[in-house]
Amino acid sequence: MNFAIFGALLLMCMATFRSLRATLCILIPLAIVSVLCEALMPTLGIGLKISTLPVVALGVGVGVDYGIYLYDRIEKHLEEGLPLAQAFFEALNERGTAMVFTAITMTIGVATWSLSALKFQADMGILLAFMFFLNMLGALFLLPALAAFLLRPARSA
Repeated sequence: MNFAIFGALLLMCMATFRSLRATLCILIPLAIVSVLCEALMPTLGIGLKISTLPVVALGVGVGVDYGIYLYDRIEKHLEEGLPLAQAFFEALNERGTAMVFTAITMTIGVATWSLSALKFQADMGILLAFMFFLNMLGALFLLPALAAFLLRPARSA
């Protein structure tokens, strides 16, 4: 399931940004959060079942949006000739507030599921809240760090 999701995301990001480096900047934070989510599941006693797979896929699908929104603006500003740090700053000014607001709203919304008497619903609320919030942090902190590492050779060439 994860291979299918990440394969589809890889193809779509490659088609959109036409750059393996850009695609990696978006997908690596997402993959790290996905691995952390899979590590959290046994800690919480959540098994990998047919019913939990779509929830993990939902977390990945929503989480990729944060990176795409931010990277799209970074790329636009890089094309305008801004240095990466300034491009990131401008991207945060344009998309950062909306991205953080959306992530926090969704995180709080699904976190309330953890109060449910239904164990599955409570577990999935915790899992999705974890993924939504960490995917936002990954887009805010890891994506620009990866861009600084991966895009530098492309800028100097």
